[in-house]
Amino acid sequence: MTNHTNHNHIRNLVLSALCLAIAMFLPFLTGQIQTIGNMLCPMHIPVFLCAYICGWKWAAAVGFIAPFIRYSAFGMPPIMPIGIGMAFEMMTYGLVAGILYKVLPKKNVNIYVSLVISMIAGRVVWGIARLIISGVASGQFTWQMFISGAVLTAIPGIVLHIILVPIIVIALRRARLIQ
Repeated sequence: MTNHTNHNHIRNLVLSALCLAIAMFLPFLTGQIQTIGNMLCPMHIPVFLCAYICGWKWAAAVGFIAPFIRYSAFGMPPIMPIGIGMAFEMMTYGLVAGILYKVLPKKNVNIYVSLVISMIAGRVVWGIARLIISGVASGQFTWQMFISGAVLTAIPGIVLHIILVPIIVIALRRARLIQ
């Protein structure tokens, strides 16, 4: 490994750890009230930011492990079925947002494009994960439950993410803290 590659690896490791720590902290701002947390989706924000700052590999890892670590430390989100579904959803957010940000031209509009596409992909993966979990656990997961959980309940969080994440990414780019 060259010195520059080693420096980038260490930088991404530290920044990913910071994003993971922020994912642990942000739900406290919703007062640990699950309904508000479900609406604002605070753990998603650092995963999206990690995708733009560190890349898809780091963000996918942070997204996948965040619900498990938060459950281990604080007992929330409940691991079955919510935490497992969230892990696959947030992994997809990091993966898709990071890949699209890497391959699309570095125009501000493409931050929104990659964010929206990753949000759709993540919610689809969440629905598939929840469907599989309900089949394995002999539970029920209906189309209405998918629409409610992936869209209706999450509208405030979707709006928050579409406003906040690009503003932060653009500010970090202008400050030359990310490429």
